[in-house]
Amino acid sequence: MILLRDAPAGLEVLYLRRNPTLAFHGGYWVFPGGRIDPDDYTAGGRGDLPAAARRAAVREAREEAGLDVSDDSLAFAIHWTTPTTSRIRFATWFFVAPTTGETVTIDGGEIHEHQWLQPSAALDQQRAGTVKLAAPTFALTTRLTELPDVDAAISTIATWPEERLLGHLRDVDGGTVALYHQDVAYDDGRLHQDGPRHRLWMVESGWRYERTF
Repeated sequence: MILLRDAPAGLEVLYLRRNPTLAFHGGYWVFPGGRIDPDDYTAGGRGDLPAAARRAAVREAREEAGLDVSDDSLAFAIHWTTPTTSRIRFATWFFVAPTTGETVTIDGGEIHEHQWLQPSAALDQQRAGTVKLAAPTFALTTRLTELPDVDAAISTIATWPEERLLGHLRDVDGGTVALYHQDVAYDDGRLHQDGPRHRLWMVESGWRYERTF
């Protein structure tokens, strides 16, 4: 759940720091979220995964941040699956929703800290090494830097195509690049050929997200 609020300096996003002892992304700063529980499904069964994911996002916002969000206020942002080579894999729905600046309450167990940050400030902290962002969090934060306020964010994200991303990882000098299906190099890995770019560079010189369409 990408939770947004308006602040005097512009759009802010809620980030939570996961317990550093957790096996998966311990110590990382993330959006509120978690797995779909059995109770998130309706009587219709397990067939309607997107609806169950929406209910799970609302529930996790309440459990991890103490914030009540209306299901009706959610806008779908993107679906992201970790690469096939990842040790732990997730298929993740990302939703965006506005908040009115209520007090955030964390449990001190799974979640240890929280920050409301402008997207550009979150990226600055990641570059400085004071926060760690997972690949989807970094990419989505990068896209949010272009949006000035909550209304613009919600209306713009509503126009995004309904994408399901699965990255192909390629080793490069100084790190790794993740290629997504619209990228010209997605199938053959030829990074320097002409064509559309949709890739995330995770390299020592600094992460960057490229999307040229």
